Amino acid sequence: MSQQRKSIAGPEKLAILKQYLVEKVPISDLCDRHGLQPSQIYYWQAQLFEHGAAIFERKPGRQAAGTDAVKDRKIAHLEAKLAQKNEVISELMEANVREKKLNGEL
Repeated sequence: MSQQRKSIAGPEKLAILKQYLVEKVPISDLCDRHGLQPSQIYYWQAQLFEHGAAIFERKPGRQAAGTDAVKDRKIAHLEAKLAQKNEVISELMEANVREKKLNGEL
């Protein structure tokens, strides 16, 4: 007869590890209480120490996402300002050409 695998969510795994590592609950008590093998808890502990440093690292994607939004707004603002400047220059040049034509310079 085969047993079904027990699925334990991440927060529950962390709570079990906390009991073992911080609260110093004996591993045998935890295994009995949760129906686990000691090797499973040791595996979770190894995973926590192996990948735990990632929690404290800055995530460039997340940081960049915030700064990308700011950059996008700034670029949009500068593009709008440039378009307005181009319109003003175009109007001034058109008026200048008209005046030169009236004065017979062109």
